[in-house]
Parts: sequence; structure tokens; C-alpha cells
Amino acid sequence: MQPTIDLLLSHFQLPLRSPILVFSLILFIILLVPILMERLRIPGIIGLIVAGILIGPNGFNLLGTSLFVNVFSTIGLLYIMFLAGAELNLIEFAANRNKSFVFGFLTFAIPLGIGFPVCHYLLGFDVQASLLVASIFGTHTLVTYPIAGRHGVTKDVSVPITVGGTIITDTAVLVLLAVLMGGNKGTINGEFWTRLGISLALFSAFMFLLVPRIANWFFQKFEKQKYAHYIFILAVMFFSAFLAEIAGLEGIIGAFAAGLALNKLIPNSSALMNRTEFVGNSLFIPFFLISVGMIVDVRVIFGGFSAILIAIAITLVAVVGKYLAAWLTQLVFRFSRAQRQLIFGLSSAHAAATLAVVMVGYRAGIVDDAILNGIIVIILASCIIASFVTERAAAEIARTLEQQPDPAVSRELDMEQILVPVSDVSRADQALQLAILIKDRKSTHPIVVLNVVSNSERAEAEVATARKALESVISEASAAEVDVRVKATIAVNPARGIARMAKETATDLIILNLPRSDAAIHTLVKEGYESTLHHSDKTVFVCDFEQPIGNHDGLLVIAPPHAEQEEGFPIWVEKLLRLATELSASIRLFCTPATHEALTLIAKAEGIKTEIAFTAFDDWEDFFIVFRSLRDSELIVLVSARKHAASFNPYLLHLPVKLEKHFRSSSKILIYPQDS
Repeated sequence: MQPTIDLLLSHFQLPLRSPILVFSLILFIILLVPILMERLRIPGIIGLIVAGILIGPNGFNLLGTSLFVNVFSTIGLLYIMFLAGAELNLIEFAANRNKSFVFGFLTFAIPLGIGFPVCHYLLGFDVQASLLVASIFGTHTLVTYPIAGRHGVTKDVSVPITVGGTIITDTAVLVLLAVLMGGNKGTINGEFWTRLGISLALFSAFMFLLVPRIANWFFQKFEKQKYAHYIFILAVMFFSAFLAEIAGLEGIIGAFAAGLALNKLIPNSSALMNRTEFVGNSLFIPFFLISVGMIVDVRVIFGGFSAILIAIAITLVAVVGKYLAAWLTQLVFRFSRAQRQLIFGLSSAHAAATLAVVMVGYRAGIVDDAILNGIIVIILASCIIASFVTERAAAEIARTLEQQPDPAVSRELDMEQILVPVSDVSRADQALQLAILIKDRKSTHPIVVLNVVSNSERAEAEVATARKALESVISEASAAEVDVRVKATIAVNPARGIARMAKETATDLIILNLPRSDAAIHTLVKEGYESTLHHSDKTVFVCDFEQPIGNHDGLLVIAPPHAEQEEGFPIWVEKLLRLATELSASIRLFCTPATHEALTLIAKAEGIKTEIAFTAFDDWEDFFIVFRSLRDSELIVLVSARKHAASFNPYLLHLPVKLEKHFRSSSKILIYPQDS
């Protein structure tokens, strides 16, 4: 009995040695600490760092210095920077780039300008440590962005310029970090700058010219192997970090660049983005935060007056610098006091980027334990301050913000219903992926995937077979956290079954796959046909994707005259704008000035900043002139009309067949707006 007890106790000797026990302990911390912090209304990041302090070698020494933890910590560090690049809304950044550049410059330069003399002359740091710590003051992490989202103020102009400013200041800090690390390894001379310039040029060319092309090819070649997509982006992230180190830069710069390079290929609402965020936020990033806490030695902070002075001084400089940047931004762009407070709240939290930079400096010996502990104090204090400031400012803006949407385009979001009829199960994922990307996330209704089978003796067996075949498609939707319901109906005529289900579910939008045969396309558009268009008056999207939907970087949209007079005009416009936003794609619009004006009004009311290049067009006899500049990566969108609709003209009857004949290798969507 005693040997058994001794063996059992040996497993719990501190620090813990068993990898299984170490992993179990960390997982319990990751599980329970955020739940506790949420009840206390404290950001979870603080709880994980504090937990790391308690279990680390300077606390209760539960883990000691585990290689296992260090490996996962490194992965988490790279993951933070990768997500920062991948999640950046490039459209919002482009639309507000001038204001973002101004704010980004101010929120980087002011803290740096104040921080360097304080660190160097008041606190006595050397030049390298002073520059590194001062640059850390300029970084910020959008920890409190979900608070703004909860209050519904993310469309306020102060929010996107703050988000855009993030990439400016973080990029500047990373470049400065590369210079400091280069200087730490040797003298900074002409050879260093030449080597750094060449390294940056070669690395940037590889990341932003070659990697997107390889990724496009891979996603298209292995379109059906969804899990391979996630492994691919992980491989790119780690290999980019390795190449950055080879180029004399830091690994976090490579991970950040990988996120930017793959940004357009990972739509925000896609299953791939959901998988990426899920794994990172649930495992790797918490590991990193815990490991940061394990390095902290609280005794250093309270070990003497100098350590306390360092912690207080750098915390004050970090907060004051960010406040001054927000205040000057308010003066330049004439924002309100609440908008200034919101900018300050969003940009004052120091977390992910701050941790990434200080850890690189700590491992390189540029900063010591006292500075590292002072930075941890900044993180703890700034996250608390930012949370309270953002909460108050967002609530005030939400109360005063006058949102008066155009009655012509407003509709009950909660009632949105999308129906995806499936005849060819092998192509079902195309229509469903489109539905996932354009679905309004505020709608509580699931996407309905419908399979219509013929009324025969084998009807029930065919329904069961179809349900089983659709399981993989539905699992992909579930990975994107989109509710999908599979329904089956038996009907003599499939179109009648679709129309009946559309009425039963109060469908707003039907998404179909374009038939493969020319004869079927003729049937789709001819007058008097037994088809979905004939039996239903709802808006219909007919899609055909020749490459993965995420590979498209532009939408070429052609709309007929008077399209804005159709009842379904606001529906298809909103969906195209949402699709362009998800894909970070631009829109080239060919239509009449009246249609363009109506579309622009909807985009403005929805707060969507997608780039729209307008070309006046109404000469349908010379229709193919539009496609002279068509790119392989552009998605063709042809807005058609049912007969007797205000925008109908005879040319529309033949265009789908011509498009399929002349542009078979191009992805396309045919839109038939709702008929009043």
C-alpha cells in the first residue's frame, strides 16, 4: 500500500514533471479563469496572466520552467500576430486610410516622444532599452472592441480609424524592433541598413507576391479538403516566421506578414476563419498569456523604491501618451468628446502586441526583470482603464447616435430567411458557402438546405440518401457557427416543391446552383418554363463558382436600367455589399447613374465602405464591351429580371447562355430580384 501511495505522491512533487498533468492543469486554468473573470467583469487576459504568476517559478512553482510550456508559448506568440494581420478589415482601412494614418502616426509618435526621455533621462535606461520600452507605449490591442460591438457603435467613424491606426502603429513598432534587434547583434552601419533593406524587400516580395498565388492555387486544387486549408495557413505562418528570422527580422514580423498575405483568402464569416480563431483563442494564445505570467516576479516590483518608480512611471507615460493622441485626433477631425473617449478606450489597452514585443526584447537581454514586470503592470492597468472608458463612451454614443435608415431599404433583420435548394449534392457546398457569407448574423433564422425528390416508390429512400450525402456540407456550415437545417420534400415537379417550401419558411432569398448543361440554362430563362423563377416571386441567386469563393478579389456587376425600381433591389444590393466586405473585394459597377445613386445610398445607410468603381452603361446591344478588362479573379454578377418587371428587356433572356458559352471558366452569379 505504501509503495502505491509513494508512487502517487511522486507524480505531484513540485514542480510537476508529468506532461499529461502539466497539460491538464493548464487546460483547467484556461477553462475556469475566464469564467471567473467574466463574473468579476475583468478582461480574461488579466486573469490568465495572474494565473501564470501564481503557478510559475516565482509563485507556487507548480510548473517550474517547462519546455512543453515554452513551445506552446512560442506558438501562441506567433498566433497573436498572425490573427492581427488576418482579421484586419482591409476595406475599412482603405476607406479611412487618411484618418487612420493621422491617428496611427499620433498614437505611435506621441507615446514614443514622451516615453524615450522619461525612460532614458528619468529612469536611467540605456538607449536601446529606452527606445524599445517607448515603442511599446505606442502599441495597442483592441481588447475592448467587443464592448463597442455590443453597444452597436462599430459603424461610428471613430471606430474604423482606430482599427486602421492599429496596423500603422504596430507595423512601425515591428520595424523599429527589427532595427533594435539588429543593433543588439552588432553595430548599426551602412552595411546593416543595406542588409536590412534587401532583407525586407525580398521578404515582402515573397510574402505579398508569391504566397497569395500559392495559396490561391492550393485552395483551388484541394477545394474539398477543408481541414487541409487550416494546416496550410499554419504552415505558412510558421514558415514565414522562420523566413523572417533568416532575413534578420523577428519571427513575429513574419507571422504578422503571413496574416496580411492570407487576409483576403480567409473571409471573416468563413469556417476557415472560425477554425483559426477557435484554436488560437481557446488553446495557443491562453498558453502564451500564462507563460508571460510565469516569468513575472512580483517581488521585483515591491523589492525597492526604484522598481515601484519604474512601474508607476511607465504606466503613467503609456496612459498619458495614448490620451494625448486621442485628444489631438479629436481636434484634427472635430470629433465629439464621446468619440475621443471611445478612441482612447479602444487604443489604450496594451496586450497582445505589447507582450509580443517585450518578450522579444526580454529574451534578447535588452530589457531586464524590472522592466518586464513594469510592462506587466501596464497591461493590467491599461486593460482595466480601457474597459471602463470604452464601456462609458460606447454607451453614450449609442444613446445619442441618430440612426435613421431609409424606409425604402429597412426591413426586419430577424425575419431574414435563406433557402438553398440542392439537386446536385456534389456542388451543394458552393451555394451554401455563398449563403454563409451573405447571411445577416443578426438573423435568428437558420439557413434551410432543401432537397426535393420525385414522387416515386423510392422517394423515402432518396430522401434518406440525400440527407446522408449532405452531412459533410452541413458540418462545414457548423464550423462557421451558422445554424443550418436540412429539409426534404417530395414533389412531382422540383420547382413547385421549392416554391412551396419558400412560402412555408417565408423565404427572402433563394440560392441555386447554375445548371451545367446549355439546355438546362435555356430552360432556366425561357418564357413560360416550369422553373423556380416561374413559381416563386422571391429574390433568386443562381451561382456557379469555378474556383473557391474566397479566391475572388473583385466583383464585376452589371445591372439593367430601372433596376432600382424593383422591390428586391435593396435585398440583392445589401447581399453583394456584404459579400464584397467578406472577401475584401472591390466592385466594378456597370449600370445607369440612377441605379448607381440608389446603390450608393444603401451602402452609406449600411455603413459599408467597399470601393465601388462606377461606369455608366446602358448599351445592351454592345454588352460584351464590359468584359474587355475582366480579370480571372473577378466574380461576374449579372442582375437580370423576370418578364414584366420594370427592369426587364429582351436581351436579358439570352445573356445567361452567352455568359456560359464565352466565360465558362469564370465564376458568376445571376440575380433575379424579387418581383412585386
